[in-house]
Amino acid sequence: MKNLRPETVSQHAEAFAQAEGLLGSSEKVDAALLEKMPKLRATSTVSVGYDNFDVEALNARRVLLMHTPTVLTETVADTVMALVLSTARRVVEVAERVKAGEWTKSIGPDWFGTDVHHKTLGIVGMGRIGMALAQRAHFGFGMPILYNARRQHPQAEERFNARYCDLDTLLQEADFVCLILPLSEETHHLFGQAQFAK
Repeated sequence: MKNLRPETVSQHAEAFAQAEGLLGSSEKVDAALLEKMPKLRATSTVSVGYDNFDVEALNARRVLLMHTPTVLTETVADTVMALVLSTARRVVEVAERVKAGEWTKSIGPDWFGTDVHHKTLGIVGMGRIGMALAQRAHFGFGMPILYNARRQHPQAEERFNARYCDLDTLLQEADFVCLILPLSEETHHLFGQAQFAK
């Protein structure tokens, strides 16, 4: 096993030519690289996403691609909930004031932020991460959950009393909106000026 990077192919041509497996590449794995790896049978990334892999080229070569779709579910849900809290309470802006030595200055209500508990959370995308986020928001903060997804999610509705609705309704009724979607042709430019205006 050798730790090699695609940009070092010319230096390690023999190793690439003999490799039967490729693990954890964050670099682009495309047809050009695969040509230099004729014995490659399997590749795996230790991440959820695999958009740096040319799936069509891998399929053409009959190379197995594996990834770890659930490895960051809870971590991402924690991070999104932290972002909701920090946005609501203006944590970043207040921290910047403290760093600038402005902690002795009086602040008005605009700097207090807003409560999160019992506010409505809109989740666009109710997959694994959306479910984990809904759990935190519903049970941890008593937040009503609205969601929009390609299809209704009975488990979310049962566990969190989540309400399925169209995107326009979600944007009009939610106090906070979280996008929990992969980037795809379907989701690219899903949000624009019109959506943010709601």
